[in-house]
Amino acid sequence: MTSESQEYGAAARRPVEDEVDVVAEETQKPAKGDKEKKGSFWKELPVLVVVALVLALIIKTFVIQAFYIPSESMQNTLLKDDRVLVNKLVYHTRDIERGDVVVFSGIDSWDQEFQLEEPANPVAGFFRWIGTAFGVVPGERDYIKRVIGVGGDHVKCCDSKGRVTVNGVALDEESYLFPGNEPSDKFFDVKVPEGHLWVMGDHRAVSLDSRAHQGDPGGGSIPESQVVGRAFVIVWPFSRAGTLPIPDTFAQPALQALGGATPFAAGFALAVPLVLVVRRRRSRKAR
Repeated sequence: MTSESQEYGAAARRPVEDEVDVVAEETQKPAKGDKEKKGSFWKELPVLVVVALVLALIIKTFVIQAFYIPSESMQNTLLKDDRVLVNKLVYHTRDIERGDVVVFSGIDSWDQEFQLEEPANPVAGFFRWIGTAFGVVPGERDYIKRVIGVGGDHVKCCDSKGRVTVNGVALDEESYLFPGNEPSDKFFDVKVPEGHLWVMGDHRAVSLDSRAHQGDPGGGSIPESQVVGRAFVIVWPFSRAGTLPIPDTFAQPALQALGGATPFAAGFALAVPLVLVVRRRRSRKAR
């Protein structure tokens, strides 16, 4: 074969080889669209995180909030380090009921049952605030107790059998009281002010509840306005996940009848003078 024919053959093959090399390079290089997608994801990620935090805080503020259980005062219903969800809307649709487990603020009222170390710096303070908002760490002045009496109730301990009574009706607290605890180791006989609640922990021997604050304004009761919401479910640990229903003892017909009679009696008491005034005016006009 002549040199001219060899050069011609090499030139003929060269475009094919070059084309193969180009295809190989294109398959090795990432597509431009993929680069742009990855870049846009990392640019959008901070925005997504901020939006998620804002939405979570809105839900926490107005709908549902997670709370951390920092003490043994509600054992065995709630154990230390449990996490519960609190419904913040429920009391916009119904009244607080006896037997509800409620979270409330003790600011400017009760002393803390547990002590928290002050944050070492603003950064630590910020992360504590985030942790409190999402139920990872306990709130500084948040409490969780069971409602025993509502406004107008006569709450007393104890009757001849050592039981707590509400409006003279004895409570059977065996289903939620800490094993071995008495209903109360402190005597009390109180009329709960209107708009207030008498609350107690299920572990009565260690709970600093309404009984321990009888010398405070309100006689140990807490204002309903301080209630954050009703704890309705345990979400952590998973092995203890479950609901927090109202115990059956608070559904006693006699107790419910007495509770319902209070508003009716008040209304009747106001209605009688009103009717008398109307009758007097009519009799004067008739004259």
